[in-house]
Amino acid sequence: QVQLVESGGGLVQAGGSLRLSCAASGSIFSIDTWGWYRQAPGQQRELVATITSGLSTNYADSVKGRFTISRDNAKNTVFLQMNSLKPEDSAVYYCNADLRTIFLASLEVWGQGTLVTVSS
Repeated sequence: QVQLVESGGGLVQAGGSLRLSCAASGSIFSIDTWGWYRQAPGQQRELVATITSGLSTNYADSVKGRFTISRDNAKNTVFLQMNSLKPEDSAVYYCNADLRTIFLASLEVWGQGTLVTVSS
């Protein structure tokens, strides 16, 4: 069994910063790609950023230059540094991991989500 637990969400004023973390635990052999997604009320879940095992990153156009995704393989953790936050960044943020278990089974796992609210 594998679990992802996010932390770091909260309320921040426009222009401020937050750092989200997501830690994976369980029977993990390796994590290939980490991703951060977000979903605002009444909207579909959208990709925010991804990072591969080779440290290649991809960002949504709306967050380029403001958000940075990084990973700590030793701790099976991914981070999302969010700077210059805007009210439209308000959403529930979910982490996602494409991984292999110790039994070498491929698995996609989602976290429970953490709420980010940016006030104007």
